[in-house]
Amino acid sequence: TEEMKMAKVIHKHCDNCYSVHCQAPVNLSISCMVIKCHKHCGAIFHMCKQDEHQLLCPYEMVPFLNVDFGCPLTMLRHKLAKHLEVCPASVVCCSQEWNRWPVHETDMTFYRKVSENLQLNTETNLDVALALRDQALLFQSIKMKNIFPEMTEDPVFQNISAGVNSPVKDAFCSLDFSEFTENGRAEMEGVEVSQEERNALAKNDGVASTQNYITWERIFKKEKDGCNQAVKNLNKEGKWEEKEEQKYLNCEVENRNSHKRAVSDTRDMDGATGLAPWQDGVLERLGKEVNIAEYNMYLVHNGAMLINFGQLAACTPREKDFVYGNLEPIEVQTVRSFNVPASYRAKRSHLKDTSHKAKTAHQSVDTADLGLSIEDLPKSEEVSATLLCSLEKELKGHFISESATTDGLYVDIGTQTYNFSSAPFKADASLADVIAERPCGLYFDVETESVTRRHNKMTSAFSYMCGHSFRRDEYQSHFRNAHCDIQASLGGWYQQRCPLAYLGCTFSQIRFHPAGQQATIKYCQDVSALVFQPHIPATLGDGGKSWSPRRSAAQDFNGLSSLPLEILQHIAGYLDSFTLLQLSQVSHLMRDVCATLLQERGMVLLEWKKKTYSHGGSSWKSRKKIWRFSSLFSAVDRWSFSNVPSMSEHLKSCTFYQREERREPVALACLQEVRERHGKLKHER
Repeated sequence: TEEMKMAKVIHKHCDNCYSVHCQAPVNLSISCMVIKCHKHCGAIFHMCKQDEHQLLCPYEMVPFLNVDFGCPLTMLRHKLAKHLEVCPASVVCCSQEWNRWPVHETDMTFYRKVSENLQLNTETNLDVALALRDQALLFQSIKMKNIFPEMTEDPVFQNISAGVNSPVKDAFCSLDFSEFTENGRAEMEGVEVSQEERNALAKNDGVASTQNYITWERIFKKEKDGCNQAVKNLNKEGKWEEKEEQKYLNCEVENRNSHKRAVSDTRDMDGATGLAPWQDGVLERLGKEVNIAEYNMYLVHNGAMLINFGQLAACTPREKDFVYGNLEPIEVQTVRSFNVPASYRAKRSHLKDTSHKAKTAHQSVDTADLGLSIEDLPKSEEVSATLLCSLEKELKGHFISESATTDGLYVDIGTQTYNFSSAPFKADASLADVIAERPCGLYFDVETESVTRRHNKMTSAFSYMCGHSFRRDEYQSHFRNAHCDIQASLGGWYQQRCPLAYLGCTFSQIRFHPAGQQATIKYCQDVSALVFQPHIPATLGDGGKSWSPRRSAAQDFNGLSSLPLEILQHIAGYLDSFTLLQLSQVSHLMRDVCATLLQERGMVLLEWKKKTYSHGGSSWKSRKKIWRFSSLFSAVDRWSFSNVPSMSEHLKSCTFYQREERREPVALACLQEVRERHGKLKHER
């Protein structure tokens, strides 16, 4: 109707009217009638404000706030806040951090024993399992090319070498690779290729090498042209700067001469008795008439004028230079060809000898002084050397052996070299790739240190972050059980190790279990997290009958899949998120059953994909939405002591507990002093 069309435009009267009892007459150009909300929220407003009210009505159906993050639900507006707590798209990433120290060389006994038995009970040894997880993540993140660039294969070098060593290498008579730089570039001489050479390359099936050659020829030609142009620009700038400097000097001389002529009459009138900056001998007279404080203050306020009128030297004259004396010109070509001036008499700050009699000598020390060949030298261990260099370079910002300046002339230069059996490394190789074919070992301390972001962590320790994602209503349980109750207590409270672990004993036991049920906490490598595993008797699922291997797999599957879908959904509703994650991978039926609980128990994540453009830019876009269950296990509100024997029972049979019985008398440490005192007392009596 015409009235509804006009209602979309707010009238002049309605724009400022907020009265629920408005009695203004209905005029299509000025005002409209007053109505109530058709959602029955109780609001009363003019009809033209109906669209505006829909943006605020608590009973309006709207999509949820996280619709862009994957939440598919629509609901009444007044329920948005309540749903935010259980929204599957409201995902929290755990940011708990901790530090781990690399194992010290003097404390390798226990870790060698652990490395030998890594395949035994890694699920129950929680501290070892978590240390191995952190170690694997770190080894995957450390790139060898960032730590040892000199021992990494350069793909550019390989491509050029492949072109040079091709069957048509005779045609590259004019190609000369003189020197490779750090960026993989090379300086080339004679890069022109004639038509005859191109034909010879084509006849010898060197098409790929020809393309390689032409590409590098074009690159180096551009670089050469750029260098030539840069030299020309520098020459032009140098000539222009010389001209400008000459003009500036000429102007300064003219200004100074004119200034002196202007004040010459004033000097004659004042005579040689005043204290003006342009009068001759003003500093000598000032030094006799005033004290040192006033003399310095005069220099501060009038120093510029004293220099301009020639009363004060701008620089210390050469004959008054007490440090160098007479300077001799020295041409500095390189840092190593620089010679110390003979007139230099400075003191070295780190020398204690104040009489300048301390002697220094230039000496080079390297492995050649050992008298051994390179083949006889021991090989460096990749893991220890890489971890040490990574800590020094990435955390402390410098190399293990870098040049150190002692004063203005002396520099201590050190070079650290390594000899790895697996070198050279591939360009994209990580530390995990280098040791992939070797037996796995433990190189980090099993105990962790929790350090917050407010503390300075620039120490020789590596930092780790949990990084697991959970629903907002699951995060509290995860942080309390996984980090506070378990991980923070693995150093002797939740998990107890043998006191002789430093000698190599790997025995450990769990001292707690969830109250009210028999269960253990284990580490699951599939999800890289701690999980809850209840103790289920073996005869429980068979109705009291023992398990028989003759029973077919079909009978096992039919025992649960034959139940109605409603019952399966009801049973799955009692499972925690981790169990639902594992159950969804059993069969298609169980996957469909778990899918019905995704909106209620699962979470939705965005999968991002990087897109690179032709001009070199890049952007990230959401490719799809992924629904899944988290790795959260059932919440544990209270813990109870497990029924495990005391550690003293283990010490009775521990192979590392060796008793040493001594039956011969041993003198006490202070026994001799006591005897001497008794002897003196007897002698006095």
